Amino acid sequence: MKSFGAYISKHLASFTAFILMLLFINGVIFGMTFHKTFTVDYGENSPHIMLEMTAAAISQTGISEEAKQKLHQNNIWAIYLDQNGQSLWSIDLPEEVPESYTIQDVALFSKGYIADYPVFVWNTDDGLLVLGYPKGSYTKLTSNYYSVRSIKTLPFFIIGMLATDLLLLFGAYYHSKRKILRNTEPIVATVETLSNGKPISLRVRGELSGIAESLNKASRILSKQNQARANWISGVSHDIRTPLSIIMGYAEKMAGDKSASCSIREQAKIVRKQSNTIKELVQDLNLVSQLEYEMQPLHKEEVRLSKIIRSYVAELLNAGISETYTIEIDIVPGAETAVLECDARLISRAVNNLVQNSIKHNPQGCEIRIILEDVENFLLLTVADNGVGLSPEKLHELEEKPHYMESTDDRLDLRHGLGLILVRQIVEAHNGLMTIESTLQHGCKTVMNFPK
Repeated sequence: MKSFGAYISKHLASFTAFILMLLFINGVIFGMTFHKTFTVDYGENSPHIMLEMTAAAISQTGISEEAKQKLHQNNIWAIYLDQNGQSLWSIDLPEEVPESYTIQDVALFSKGYIADYPVFVWNTDDGLLVLGYPKGSYTKLTSNYYSVRSIKTLPFFIIGMLATDLLLLFGAYYHSKRKILRNTEPIVATVETLSNGKPISLRVRGELSGIAESLNKASRILSKQNQARANWISGVSHDIRTPLSIIMGYAEKMAGDKSASCSIREQAKIVRKQSNTIKELVQDLNLVSQLEYEMQPLHKEEVRLSKIIRSYVAELLNAGISETYTIEIDIVPGAETAVLECDARLISRAVNNLVQNSIKHNPQGCEIRIILEDVENFLLLTVADNGVGLSPEKLHELEEKPHYMESTDDRLDLRHGLGLILVRQIVEAHNGLMTIESTLQHGCKTVMNFPK
């Protein structure tokens, strides 16, 4: 769920970053578009600068040639009026522009136009300098008065609006994130449950109801397939038991028949042994299937693991074990009274599978140790031997390559012992973790880690 929330947050953050980037690009485009306004219209050729330059170039005989040249280059005409509104001199004056003005005319054009030419004025000691720019080059506001209070308030207004916009944008982002997560969290949780092979029933209304129904349909199909598979395994296991029991019975009888030859009795013992192996394999297969599809009810109760270990070892020794194998129990101080809520029968089965693995892979004999440790919030149940061990390649195969019950690949080299997968499923059914450690010629150790 956290990863999905991070995914949504990432994309919403990208959306916000896109908006900011868009604003930046707009600013760049604005600067490029109005570059001339700031560099030319308000630069060295601006009306104010040209008025100041021209006024400084005025003399009693007229205006300097340099000033005339610059006015001409910028298509600016000029007229210099005396105190009575009469022209003292002019430069490039258009025909429609008069050379004398009344005081009322001056009052009107000083903030506006003369014959549609935007004009700008400069008052000197001897008269009034008027510069006229080409038609359409500037627009002038004839009633440009503003409240000082409004001008002072404007910066605060802009800052306040920007802050409000940012808060609204963040609010929209947060609301969108919560809405997306609220609508998709049930679906994501259901997908995670379904991916673990567990059935689901999802109820979602609105736009995502179609997805919910599809997931429910997939769950029903998978449940039927799993049920059919488990039933098939259970049925085959049941059908094998009767003929297998007959085979084992006849093999037992032949092995004990003193009138039979030694060769026949030895062969009967092999048949009995292999039949027993098949019986255990069928039992493991059935139990693995039940655990995998959660069809095996766990009869959990609080029991001492030390008691389970001692009971198992006692049964193993009473059943008889070759003298080439030794079984030791090592209960670390503090673990003797450690209690775990578990299915004692399944825990004993897991220990037995590991012990039998050590016996099976070490025909020359070995020492087997069953160790129980109490470490903080965990109980560690270890089955270790000092036998031939496993090569790094074999260990990697056990950890990485799937068992044939879990694999979609039909290659036989993917198969390995069913006993280990059963141990792992028993440990996982108790919310634990199984790890295998081994070095070639230095034994093998399997640790079952159970949370208390």
